Amino acid sequence: MTDATRISLTIPHDLGGLRLDIALQRMLPEHSRSRLQAWIKEGLVMLDAAATTSKTKVWGGEQVVVQVQVKPESYAFTAENIPLDIVYEDEHILVVNKPAGMVVHPAAGNWSGTLLNALLFHAPHLKDVPRAGIVHRLDKDTSGLLVVAKTLAAQTNLVRQLQARTVKREYRAIVWGQIWRNGVIDQPIGRDPRSRTKMAINRSGKPAVTRYEVLERFAVQTYMRCNLETGRTHQIRVHMQHLKAPIVGDPVYGFRGIVPIRAMTQTLRDAVDGFKRQALHAIKLGLLHPETDEFVEWQIELADDMKALLEAMRHEDERPVDEEEFELSFGGLRSEPYLSDEDYEDDDEFDDDEYADDEGELEDDGDLEPDEET
Repeated sequence: MTDATRISLTIPHDLGGLRLDIALQRMLPEHSRSRLQAWIKEGLVMLDAAATTSKTKVWGGEQVVVQVQVKPESYAFTAENIPLDIVYEDEHILVVNKPAGMVVHPAAGNWSGTLLNALLFHAPHLKDVPRAGIVHRLDKDTSGLLVVAKTLAAQTNLVRQLQARTVKREYRAIVWGQIWRNGVIDQPIGRDPRSRTKMAINRSGKPAVTRYEVLERFAVQTYMRCNLETGRTHQIRVHMQHLKAPIVGDPVYGFRGIVPIRAMTQTLRDAVDGFKRQALHAIKLGLLHPETDEFVEWQIELADDMKALLEAMRHEDERPVDEEEFELSFGGLRSEPYLSDEDYEDDDEFDDDEYADDEGELEDDGDLEPDEET
């Protein structure tokens, strides 16, 4: 969206001798100087019908035309005709299958094209429900099921269920390495002290529990079921990294582009290289219906791109007998076997981590349930 308003101005003589950007900021105080400088640089400001620079001195009497750009955040709560894959809907709730690549809630860098924008088009009355009924999120590049409240009463009920940890959430993940047993990861998650845009295992963080089960094991990857007992920002992704089995395709908590090439056939290499997101899918969702108080549950198919990746793994050619066995290496040292955390032994109304932001752009709204995924 690039709506703009054309404003014609005459530089007053009492601003003579100032730089153009400073003069404009005095004349248009509702806009910041940095924003005006950006418009000048983009050619959206003309001085006497010619392109100019911020440093140009004005003396009074010059004619200026400014193409005032609408702030992108103004589109945050605008209805947009974006198709939705609706799994279930009634008067009280809506369950949607979110595709990978869609941001759930508007935030810096993603002010339009979000699930919220689509919901406002599908059900215009959601403009009267906080956050258009959204009570939890998935990361931008995590696909799968989300529940949305259609009334304020339903939203309050769902948030309480999320806080009470009675909502059942099951994910499917494809991770690097061979995991040999099922287990539970009970490790607190908080901000990474070295990078505020990431999360990490943090002893001062909030409790986070993920149960995982091996579904299929391959030469260099494992297909898993993950169930959340809590919903912390990037929970599954951080916990899998802690397990030394990062999710395939994860650009933040993964191998940072380093993969065990020698242990894969060309077919599997191509499939992995073509997989451009974290291999994580919210496949099942269960909760108490806000109106009837009956337990209801939905399950969907695995996302098509993850199906294709699994097929490539299943059809992997047998490796030569003398080929090196695949090992994960961290810091030049061979990793320990993949064990569960048990083997390692070693809110206000809305929880502020209970509404985590989508992938990469973390933003604690302080009032919703994040769900791994968030």
